[in-house]
Amino acid sequence: MDLVLNAGPVVKLVLLILVYFSVVSWAIIIYKQLTVHRAIRDSDRFLEFFWSKKRFDAIGQGLGEFRHSPLTVLFREVYHELAQDRQQLEGQEGDNLVADLGKQERVARVLRRSTTSEGHRLEKYLSFLATTGSAAPFIGLFGTVWGIMDAFRGIGESGSASLAVVAPGISEALVATAIGLVAAIPAVIGYNHFVNKINVLSGEMDNFSQEMLNIVQRMSLGK
Repeated sequence: MDLVLNAGPVVKLVLLILVYFSVVSWAIIIYKQLTVHRAIRDSDRFLEFFWSKKRFDAIGQGLGEFRHSPLTVLFREVYHELAQDRQQLEGQEGDNLVADLGKQERVARVLRRSTTSEGHRLEKYLSFLATTGSAAPFIGLFGTVWGIMDAFRGIGESGSASLAVVAPGISEALVATAIGLVAAIPAVIGYNHFVNKINVLSGEMDNFSQEMLNIVQRMSLGK
C-alpha cells in the first residue's frame, strides 16, 4: 500500500485503470460461472426429459423447469413454428410434398437463427475478459516504464545513484506490472475456461438441431 501511495500520478492512474479491469473481470467471471453452469445443468436435464416424452405438446408444457438451457429455446422456437404451420394448413388443400419441404426449410432456419442467438448470449462479456488478458500486462508495463523514467529523473536531480536512492523508485514502478498481471491472469484463465464450456454447449445445440430436423422429417414422411 505504501508503494501505491508513494507512486507518481501517472502510475496511480494506471493502477486505477488496472483495478477497474480486475474488478469488472471478476464480476464477469462470477456471472458467467453461474450462467454457464446453469445452462449445462439444465441442458442435461432437458435432454433426459425430451427423450422420455413422446409428444411435443407434453414437452412444451414442461419447458419452464429448464429455462436456463439453450436447448429449451431451440425447442420452443421450433414448437412455435410447427404450431403456426399447422394453423396455416388447416382447411387448406395443396401439394403436401411442397408444404412439408417448406416446413423443413423453415424449421432449419429457425434452428440456425436460435443457435446463433443463444451462442451470442452465452459469449456475452467474454470479449472483455479477452481484452483484459491481452491489454492489462501492457498497461501495467507502461506504468512501470513511466515510473522508472520518473525514478531516473529523480536520480539525476539528486545526483546520487546509490542503491538506497534507486531501489524505492524502481520498486514503486514495478507495482504497475504486478497489478497488470494480477488483472490479466484470472481473465485469461476465465476466458479459456468459458470458451471451452460454451463450445460444449454449442456442440449440444448442433446435435439437438440435427435431431429436431430428423424428427420433423419423419413427421412429414409419416403423413
